[in-house]
Amino acid sequence: METVNIQDAKTRLSQLVDRAASGEDVVISRNGKPIVRITRLEASKRQVKFGVFKGKLTIPEDFDAPLPDEVLAPRV
Repeated sequence: METVNIQDAKTRLSQLVDRAASGEDVVISRNGKPIVRITRLEASKRQVKFGVFKGKLTIPEDFDAPLPDEVLAPRV
């Protein structure tokens, strides 16, 4: 893990990001005190699968029909 002061990090940011992307953590310090760590983000663990319920659900023919008056009437 490399520690870099903030002034040096400003001039080498692109290089430091590339190092972090390759798996190396980089710590940025101010006045000798560590304040920030640049690290690689992990890939999302959950993959979205489309079509999981294909053929398992049915939609009624009147699913978009107007609602009955008793449902639309305001409640008192």
